[in-house]
Amino acid sequence: MTDQAHETDCSQVIHQIFTFIDNEMPQADCALIQKHLDECGPCLAKYDLERTVKSLVARSCSEQAPNELREKVLIRIREVQVQIRFEGP
Repeated sequence: MTDQAHETDCSQVIHQIFTFIDNEMPQADCALIQKHLDECGPCLAKYDLERTVKSLVARSCSEQAPNELREKVLIRIREVQVQIRFEGP
């Protein structure tokens, strides 16, 4: 999927596609990705597919977890965070 005619390599674009879809990257990087998508049909198709799947999953997963499960997950996350702090550098 790599095309030397593009300023940004296709593999870099695909690697960052979810960050781009979620608007979680700096504006300058977004501009480079958007420019690449405007010029590259295969990457644009991959972007459209991933955006569609993400949208379908979001619509399908509208249920909330029971409070008891949410509390257990939050407790486990805190335990892991504490463990990482004690075992970290």
